[in-house]
Amino acid sequence: MTLLTRTTQGVFAIAPTPFDNEGGIDFASLGRLTDFYASVGVTGLTLLGQMGEAPKLSHDESVRVVRHVLKRTDLPIVVGVSAPGYAAMRALSTEVMSAGAAGVMIAPPHTLRTDDRITAYYEGAAEAIGADVPFVIQDYPLSFSVEMSPAVIARIASALPGCVMLKHEDWPGLEKISSLRQLEADATMPRLSILCGNGGLFLDFETERGADGAMTGYCVPELLVDVVRHTSAGEREAAHDAFDAHLPLLRYEQQPGIGLAVRKYVMMRRGLLASDTQRNPGAALSVRARGEVDYLLSRLSRKDDRVALPT
Repeated sequence: MTLLTRTTQGVFAIAPTPFDNEGGIDFASLGRLTDFYASVGVTGLTLLGQMGEAPKLSHDESVRVVRHVLKRTDLPIVVGVSAPGYAAMRALSTEVMSAGAAGVMIAPPHTLRTDDRITAYYEGAAEAIGADVPFVIQDYPLSFSVEMSPAVIARIASALPGCVMLKHEDWPGLEKISSLRQLEADATMPRLSILCGNGGLFLDFETERGADGAMTGYCVPELLVDVVRHTSAGEREAAHDAFDAHLPLLRYEQQPGIGLAVRKYVMMRRGLLASDTQRNPGAALSVRARGEVDYLLSRLSRKDDRVALPT
């Protein structure tokens, strides 16, 4: 079993949870999606994130999803285990790590307002899941309303050896990446792997600022792999050229409230999902919105034939 470390790099694609038209988990689509991710060169997968509709799954369903993917692929798997209390977090962490997961991701509850409370929360979480379980801090203030300064992230990383990765989703957040890397250079904090989210919307410059890659779920994950690969190779123009071609679709997918609907629709159009259904409550694209997405895909296919759709 490969575990996350503080030097983990690459692209961990956040996988949506496929549902059939009645809202049941579509394991056939989940298997097809898993195979697709492996075929396009991602480093790993993240399951049960926000875009995986984790809060809509029962504990048993969550475990079944993780076990299904782990049996399908050798890619390292990160599992979102965020929960209102430590008991549920501990229960899910224990099951998925026993099944072979590489680590877990923990988001802060929206009630945390001071550095001391944020640090204490993650200390409690680390105790709950076990000191030997690698975990990812999910730093997404736009969604969780919790502001984590570089100083508090450094505090957590220094105090808890199990904290090996930051999922960086602050916005704007480029200066935070630079600040964290400077703290590391000054030996004020240990190194953390930094993978970035926000649908990849800022990945072109995040990688230049020192991020190790991406942990997000853009509907064309090949682009994320391209940007990380080109940047790592010092091919700045190639990285930005690839990114710029996808920017209109990236932007459209980033709309609050319908981002997952766009993502699932594109993946359905690409033949990966049998249905773009979200489990209730969930959003759906209007006929006009679907036409706009089809138009963007058509334009993008002129520059990236990997998104060409069947006629």
